Amino acid sequence: MKKLIAFTLFTLKITNVNAQNPTYWQQKADYKMNVNLNVKNYQYKGKQELIYTNNSNDTLKKVFYHLYNNAFQPGSEMDMRLQTIKDPDNRMVVKSIVDGKEVKTSRISKLLPNEIGFLHVTNFKQDGKLAVIKEVETILEVTLVKPLLPGKATTLTLDFEGQVPVQIRRSGRNNKEGVEFSMSQWYPKMAEFDFEGWHADAYVAREFHGVWGNFDVKITLDKNYILGGSGYLQNGNEIGYNYQEKGVKVSIPSNQNTLTWHFIAPNVHDFTWAADKNYIHDVVPTSFGTTLHFLYKNNPAIIENWKKVAPKTIQLMEFYNRTVGKYPYKQYSVIQGGDGGMEYAMCTLILGEGTFDGLVGVIAHEMGHSWFQHILATNESKHPWMDEGFTSFIEDLGMNHISDSKVENPFEGAYKAYTGLVNSGKEQPLSTHGDRYDENRSYSVASYSKGEVFLAQLYYLIGKENLMQSIKRYFSDFKFKHPTPNDIKRTAERVSGATLDWYLTDWTETLNTIDYGIKKVENETDTFQRTSVTLERIGRMPMPIDILVEYEDGTKESFYIPLRMMNFEKTNPISEIKRTILKDWAWGNPFYNFEINTTKTAIKTITIDPSGLMADTKPNNNVWKN
Repeated sequence: MKKLIAFTLFTLKITNVNAQNPTYWQQKADYKMNVNLNVKNYQYKGKQELIYTNNSNDTLKKVFYHLYNNAFQPGSEMDMRLQTIKDPDNRMVVKSIVDGKEVKTSRISKLLPNEIGFLHVTNFKQDGKLAVIKEVETILEVTLVKPLLPGKATTLTLDFEGQVPVQIRRSGRNNKEGVEFSMSQWYPKMAEFDFEGWHADAYVAREFHGVWGNFDVKITLDKNYILGGSGYLQNGNEIGYNYQEKGVKVSIPSNQNTLTWHFIAPNVHDFTWAADKNYIHDVVPTSFGTTLHFLYKNNPAIIENWKKVAPKTIQLMEFYNRTVGKYPYKQYSVIQGGDGGMEYAMCTLILGEGTFDGLVGVIAHEMGHSWFQHILATNESKHPWMDEGFTSFIEDLGMNHISDSKVENPFEGAYKAYTGLVNSGKEQPLSTHGDRYDENRSYSVASYSKGEVFLAQLYYLIGKENLMQSIKRYFSDFKFKHPTPNDIKRTAERVSGATLDWYLTDWTETLNTIDYGIKKVENETDTFQRTSVTLERIGRMPMPIDILVEYEDGTKESFYIPLRMMNFEKTNPISEIKRTILKDWAWGNPFYNFEINTTKTAIKTITIDPSGLMADTKPNNNVWKN
């Protein structure tokens, strides 16, 4: 390969913005930032210029910024949440035994002044004039000097200073794997304003929402550090770093103690980076035009796994490209960040130690978020199931695709987890804000598993071909936008022709469950020439019903009962088995009767949903055996 130091900026155009709504609009925030990081005291100072374009019909008198690092202080809302939730995140607490019982103490509550995180803003100006600002923990409220009219842009400048906290969760320094700087949620970030208004959510625990824009970022720090993250390096020659090919320092100016790394990230809604003196940096080209970067600690215990993971990552990205749509950037970085796994623009920060299979699994999930969150930018705080669940869906498909041992239903684990949550009595609706769940487990199973089942169950409702076409069209219509739950539903309706409003409502806004059973089977004659079957809808949530009948001689046939409110008949999912389409089933009648007429031998079994893709929470009554 030729020696190429700098990357070329490319422009991603937002097209077809009227795909769902002819009045659709979204705000735009273009950042320029210069930051200096002192690696000795873990503090940094910076300047930010933000050109903010108001594409709404509202006149804005205020704007809001996120100051995420302020969460990592004793007494913060995040700290208090850790101290009061029933099942705090084990990574964020210290365990001890008091009077024979295990006690969990918030790690944030124990941080010393030189270990906390903070982020403060001064000298805030709008178009050169000082504005009034108010810091409320993790939110900065700005009263504009001059109201921002619809269709107009304004230039907002500020100075900021921060301290990188000891890593408690996601961002921070000196974590248990020895990574020195994981710089996520590190800068004053404009909050999102959309058709629902401002989304200036306090940083309590979980997810994010951001404004699309371009980032031009210069980071100055000790010359011995290697950086990776969002964006394309612009000045490799200047800093003596071959970022494209070998990922090694080729020359360091002897008269400098610091270097300035210049990155540009086009059309993203966040900017993240990590730095360490002992990163190994592997650069892996692909046949589909995306260069993969792997940055990990020079730790002999993990190097082999990180070298082996590159081909698997290529396979997964190829699969996601085919299944969802083409990844639009020319670069993606997998970076050892030292804490769990979290998706960011053009990169992920993940744990670097552990097993090879674990490393592949976390990459499969976090890289999947590049489609379901960093291209299809849903509001993670309000609808965490849309990014976590949809990512889990393609993760399980992708892991099954690259596995040597394929399984028929790669979503089985998600169904079991969801059913377990329902039967625990601790389920809350998917419409619950991500920070408002009573327990972390309820949040996780709902967002990841029930969110995944939302898509997997569409396979059952409208058929595999319609589902996969819906995913591709959803990506095509809503990439670089902020889709909502209604958008995926309407896309599936357009592709399939089915009516699905009932499905979105019951699955995401209620605790209604699916429970169908075989109530009665009666043989009309001794020769089994006619069998009467009575089904019962026990749960509130309706579904169309697939029935499989197996006879004593081994032959099979199937029956399909359309759901009246769905106005749809799906194609036969098992084409080699004869299927009979019966009359539809209206929700108002909890019972349904049909007859099986045959000259075959006796019926051996009758099964509701042989695919296992209908999330029946009490499947014990789904099979009748003679």
